[in-house]
Amino acid sequence: MEMPAVRGTITPQKQLDGLTWLRVGGPADWVFQPADQADLAAFLAALDASVPVFPMGVGSNLIVRDGGLRAVVIRLGRGFNGIEVDGTRVRAGAAALDAHVARRAAEAGVDLTFLRTIPGAIGGAVRMNAGCYGSYTADVFVQATAVARDGAVHVLGPDDLNFRYRQSDLPEGWVITEVLLQGVPGDPQALANRMDEQLARRDASQPTKDRSAGSTFRNPAGYSSTGRDDDVHDLKAWKVIDDAGMRGARIGGAQMSEKHSNFLINTGGATAADLENLGEEVRKRVFQNSGIDLQWEIMRVGEPAAEE
Repeated sequence: MEMPAVRGTITPQKQLDGLTWLRVGGPADWVFQPADQADLAAFLAALDASVPVFPMGVGSNLIVRDGGLRAVVIRLGRGFNGIEVDGTRVRAGAAALDAHVARRAAEAGVDLTFLRTIPGAIGGAVRMNAGCYGSYTADVFVQATAVARDGAVHVLGPDDLNFRYRQSDLPEGWVITEVLLQGVPGDPQALANRMDEQLARRDASQPTKDRSAGSTFRNPAGYSSTGRDDDVHDLKAWKVIDDAGMRGARIGGAQMSEKHSNFLINTGGATAADLENLGEEVRKRVFQNSGIDLQWEIMRVGEPAAEE
């Protein structure tokens, strides 16, 4: 199929393993890196409406299956990573890394420190309502600019996205291009110190040196062992994985980390199938052990390899 003319770059049959943190995945039919928002909007408006579109950030929370992705992957680059601070508001291009947004804000005396240890880019943080240390993107979100599948540009507020735990209602195929966040004032040095402490805490408890995609499963919410409302517990995914005896479990080159059992890691040479099959085995064992149905936090897309 012939693609619309673009000012950015468009590449057919591009391997996606080099674009994800887990380093797995087959080729996309096309990968498009737009020059700017107008380039993206014109491309989507001209693209055949039957062609699927998959917006992809830095691949920090993603398994692309070994057979690849039958879609046009939209990957925002240098033209979408600017960060501007105005008072306590921070405007960031969707490709700006969460860590960079947190640091730039802190230097200007704005507290968005919870973003410092979240892997990925700010567009993905909005889409998944990323959070840690009790704070979520929804808590600081003002609005986002997005290009719809038909090329129309929209400004979305909190009500449009309907944020929930690790979820939002961004329509299929829409691409966030810019985000506006509202922080609170803080002393730059105190904010820098807090981020240093967060990094140290993360490095002590998570396999940050290994090839992973962050937390594999969402924490079970509102679990009750008796069915009574007064017996609801906020369980952690790592705890129910441990209880099922799956810390350190392996399939091929995939392993549930010994350091933090809710981290799925590629120890070297893992396929996407190894990683996904291990995750599904963990879900099965946890359900057998506790009746808890763990939900994936890592997004899984594409098709399995033909031999599977």
